[in-house]
Amino acid sequence: MRWMIPFIAACCLAASLFPPLAEGGENCTVCHRVALRDVHAALPCLSCHLRESGTVEDPAAMGNRAVGCANCHKGHERIFDHSMANRTGERRFVQRTYARMDKDFWGKNCDSCHVQGCQDCHGKGHEVVKPGIGTCQTCHRGYFVGWDYSGRAPREDNMRYQRGMVVDGETFQKMLPDVHYAAGMKCGACHSMASLAQGRRSSKGCLDCHKPSPKVLEHRIAAHLERLECYACHSAWAAQEYGTFFLRFRDLKLKEDFDLKPGRSEDYLSSAFLRSQDVPPLGINSAGRVSPIRPQFIAYFTDIQSARAGGPENQLLAAEWRAFFPHTIRKGTVTCEKCHDSPRRFLLEPAGQRIYQLKKDGMTLESFWDQRGQKIVNGDFMTASRYQVMSAKGPAYVKEYIEKWKTFLNRVEPSSRP
Repeated sequence: MRWMIPFIAACCLAASLFPPLAEGGENCTVCHRVALRDVHAALPCLSCHLRESGTVEDPAAMGNRAVGCANCHKGHERIFDHSMANRTGERRFVQRTYARMDKDFWGKNCDSCHVQGCQDCHGKGHEVVKPGIGTCQTCHRGYFVGWDYSGRAPREDNMRYQRGMVVDGETFQKMLPDVHYAAGMKCGACHSMASLAQGRRSSKGCLDCHKPSPKVLEHRIAAHLERLECYACHSAWAAQEYGTFFLRFRDLKLKEDFDLKPGRSEDYLSSAFLRSQDVPPLGINSAGRVSPIRPQFIAYFTDIQSARAGGPENQLLAAEWRAFFPHTIRKGTVTCEKCHDSPRRFLLEPAGQRIYQLKKDGMTLESFWDQRGQKIVNGDFMTASRYQVMSAKGPAYVKEYIEKWKTFLNRVEPSSRP
């Protein structure tokens, strides 16, 4: 108590010596020695914290709809209504799959990532910054779109493969990056805050910046421009995971027998039957256009109850695919036969070409590249009849095929111009 009066006197003296730092006689920084940088440097404290009596402690938090940020950035609080915050799609998937086996599965394995406030992406405390690519990739990582933009693919889950370069504690395979990454473009160039706040995936599409060159043979074929997404041809590769396994351990000592990378949950490990980084399969997206697709997820569950066999093993809970946009854009990535003579790429794999015998392994499906028993949740597979029409090698196809191969002997034209 004896120090209280001198302390109050010192604060009053300091307040009299330093003039108010903002409108309305704001004097927060007399006691709180903080400083902002860049575009926020000249702002008074109450621009974000709103009022001295009843100050908003965390003006960027989702819990108060980022009221301090939204005071200037009107409408951006709506980002909390969409997938980056609520994770509705993932929650629904878990509810209809793994939650049937373990009602607490979400909390054990999935309840991380996705925004809780503006500063999950825009710095910490009073260090307010624009996010860079690495910031986005703290969540958009691994098997999901994000890593691929800078040429990174997830490794196999076994610990023996956890080698090479490390970023944020994760090892990865080095792949070709997207041409836009190589040119120095950040994520915000195509994914503006305004678009994310509106629940849209992007603010720009390919044709907003690029005009397909008629000098390129594929661009002179009307069906290509009318029926294909640009990235159906220009995606050089995509991370693909076939057979996503979650292994539940009732005896945690049994985990020691599985040399797998540890996850978030104490009583779970995850692994994949197969990981691939080649050109992605193709299907039909919700806009009715040919698009890359990938399994998300062909989900299996195994309950390891004891050292001996017991509990469900390799139980198929879902075989769901999604049309998506790989961020691996390159010029001229595939040749004609990669679509017109590749039934496996459309999940129409002939039985005679089948390598993996999944049913003999007790995995329910005939093949990962067989449409039967599987579905695309935001589109559809290409029908066998449509594929047969597309793959018919008539005189026009032969003529254009020969012309295409002649270009390999000469200078290849750029696919588009900015």
